[in-house]
Amino acid sequence: MTEPTASPGGKALIWDMLKTQQPDLTAAERRLAATLLDDSLVAGLQSITKLAELAQVSTATVVRLARKLGFDGFSDFQNTIREEVAARVKQPLAKLETSELEGHSDHIISRFALAVSRNINATIDRLDVQEFEEATNLLSDPKRHIYLMGGRITRSNAIYFYNHLQIIRPGVSLLDASPSVWPQSLLDIDASATLVVFDIRRYEKQLERLAKLVVEQGGNIVLFTDQWGSPIEAHASHCFRSMVEAPSSWDSTLAINFLIEALVAGIQARSSSTDRIAALEKMIGASRIFRGT
Repeated sequence: MTEPTASPGGKALIWDMLKTQQPDLTAAERRLAATLLDDSLVAGLQSITKLAELAQVSTATVVRLARKLGFDGFSDFQNTIREEVAARVKQPLAKLETSELEGHSDHIISRFALAVSRNINATIDRLDVQEFEEATNLLSDPKRHIYLMGGRITRSNAIYFYNHLQIIRPGVSLLDASPSVWPQSLLDIDASATLVVFDIRRYEKQLERLAKLVVEQGGNIVLFTDQWGSPIEAHASHCFRSMVEAPSSWDSTLAINFLIEALVAGIQARSSSTDRIAALEKMIGASRIFRGT
């Protein structure tokens, strides 16, 4: 049996420990281990009760597994998971070596791929993992209504996030592109509402006014912006800056989409979305949307 990989602090990684100790685990413990491994340990960032529910085991099983792996209890186990997830998020992505594309290093594909790779690396390097966790918890809360809005370039990011969120959880709305219909939505915004807004240069004054009105109504703001920071940041409870420069007349929003997809994964891990997704699949089948007959 291969030895578990060691973390920078000298401890074996939980990921490897879960795999190497599979033969010694009970059926319930293996189910819990599979839940953690399937979600890259992110499920372990939830409360012990939610983790047990997700894996369909008892809280006693969670504590027992933690102790089998050498931890004092769930808190010690979860703290180590948090450290491992944070270290993994912070680890730079492998950069594209354009020299491998012999004779094509100056091609727009090579230059664009290199720029995007640098953008994502720099975005990850600047990311506050704790703030990411807080935003994930906020957007996972089924008691909160989520509204999404983007600008001229970033509306596609808002739509993409909306399409995923509405599958995972109820209470998600995409605001109309026309400011003339925003007042109707603002009427329903209160302290239980969150506006997710995307705004990169050139920053749009109308989006800033919208964000200010949402805050005045008691709602809060989760902002996705570029490395320089939208003026909306002054109103935001959570802000994520992404690198956007690219060899093009337009900024690249791929680093923003990277964060969106990471958030989607985190939100799904915290949500009881299995029944909702199953109901959606049943509805798709009944409506025959994707069938030829």
